[in-house]
Amino acid sequence: MHTNTQPIVIKVGGNDLEQPGFIPALAQAIAQINQQTPCILVHGGGKSISRLQEQLGLQAVYVNGQRVTDEASLEVAEMMLSGKVNKALTLALLRAGVDALGMSGVDRGLLQVEPWSLDMGRVGRIVTVRADVLLDLCAQGVVPVISPISMGEAGSYNVNADHAAGSIAAAVTAAHATFLTNVPGVLVKDSVAPTLTVAETHDLIAQNVITGGMIPKVTAALDAVAKGVRRAIITDLTGLSAGTGTVFVA
Repeated sequence: MHTNTQPIVIKVGGNDLEQPGFIPALAQAIAQINQQTPCILVHGGGKSISRLQEQLGLQAVYVNGQRVTDEASLEVAEMMLSGKVNKALTLALLRAGVDALGMSGVDRGLLQVEPWSLDMGRVGRIVTVRADVLLDLCAQGVVPVISPISMGEAGSYNVNADHAAGSIAAAVTAAHATFLTNVPGVLVKDSVAPTLTVAETHDLIAQNVITGGMIPKVTAALDAVAKGVRRAIITDLTGLSAGTGTVFVA
């Protein structure tokens, strides 16, 4: 069984999931890691949600980079995340020899949320995580594959996958949380910064060294550290297997 008992949380986003060959390669990497260390996989799927919204004639609306979710968009998000994306990842892990269980934040009341804000619609902020459910699965050698659709007062809510990964990592006292992206880490002067403190990260954002799509990733990593996760790592698939990337520490 596992030689390490503290799980690691791996978060994968919609852009990577669209790359040909990425999902089987991710499954192989997790199969290797899971031999020693329990893994919990949290996924997004923004690209596929947007595509289905377009096909259905629904307009995607964003406020500060967060997707506004009305009832119709929530249906699409739930279909794509808890249905298509979740099962594609679970299937790939099973084919790689991993005992995987696909679930959403709704299953067993795993992720419970409050509304993020009035203007965001059915977007949730996580208030409780049933860590016991995840730790029990990890103890059995099962890799939970988690869609961030969660439960709240009005029914199900869409939750940002980075936010879900950070909250889950804190709740299960993860050894670390890894946020996968398409670059090997945070680039500073053309090379990957091996470690960054919270203060250094804020300086790099202020100096426009960290820009664009890397900002939400970095914010999620800092969030995880603020919630008590000892280390948060931003890396790519190669770095996940090699144990490299940019490590964020308090």
